[in-house]
Amino acid sequence: MDHRLDRQFAALADPTRRAILARLAQGEATVGELARPFGISQPAISRHLKVLEAAGLIEGARAAQARPRRLKAEGLAEARAWIDGLASFWNDNFDRLDALLGQQEGPPA
Repeated sequence: MDHRLDRQFAALADPTRRAILARLAQGEATVGELARPFGISQPAISRHLKVLEAAGLIEGARAAQARPRRLKAEGLAEARAWIDGLASFWNDNFDRLDALLGQQEGPPA
């Protein structure tokens, strides 16, 4: 689990890869379509796509000669669960702090 999570967060650390994921959230796209807005070469985009695929965040489809990429629905589930666990920890602590502060506040003067 940790190894896969490490790969997901490493993939998400790069702004180009996050932008690629945002583009793929709108629908599948080929390497050429993904490269166009970035002004970088198709081989560079292909390297980013390999990182995203290895992290389980996207997958390729076969469509004639093209190989469009698309988001993998379950790809971010593990990362989201980890983040949600941290959010739960902080929410619980803030709730306890609110309760403690509420006890220390006396009746209005």
